Amino acid sequence: MSTRTVPIRFQLNGLPVERSIPPERILLDLIRDELRLTGTKRGCDLGTCGCCTVLLDGTPVLSCLTLAARADGRSVTTIEGIMTGGRLHPVQAAFVECGATQCGFCTPGFVLTAVALLRENPHPDRATIVRAISGNLCRCTGYTKIVRAIERASEVAP
Repeated sequence: MSTRTVPIRFQLNGLPVERSIPPERILLDLIRDELRLTGTKRGCDLGTCGCCTVLLDGTPVLSCLTLAARADGRSVTTIEGIMTGGRLHPVQAAFVECGATQCGFCTPGFVLTAVALLRENPHPDRATIVRAISGNLCRCTGYTKIVRAIERASEVAP
C-alpha cells in the first residue's frame, strides 16, 4: 500500500466530504470502510455483478472499478442518499410493493440504476428497462419483480 496520499473533495449524498487517500483506493472501499455507508455492497470485485453501483454525477458507476480520486469535485450518491425527508424514493417504495427485494444484497445497485434510468427516461418500455439493468445480477429472482417494480416506479414518476 502506498504511503503517498492525494486530497479529494466531493459531495456524498449532498454532504461535503474531504479526505486524503492513497491514489489506488477504490471508491467502494472509501464509501464502505472509511465513510461507513454499507448500503453499497461488495460483490464480485470484477465489475460484473452491479452490487457496488453508485451514482457519480447522476450516472451509475461500479464503485469496485472506480478510483476514489475520480470523485474529486463531483457528486456521489449511494442508496443511503436517495430518501427525501425520511420517505423512501419512489423506486425504493416500488421495490418493496412489488416484492423485488428478495435477499436485498443486489437491491441497492438495481435501485440506483433504476433511479438514473427514470431521470433520463421517466416512462421507459420493458425492453429499455431490461437493457438498463443488464449490468446488475440477482441470484434470487428471475428479474420479473425487479422489472415490474421499475415499471411501477415509472407510473408515479413526475
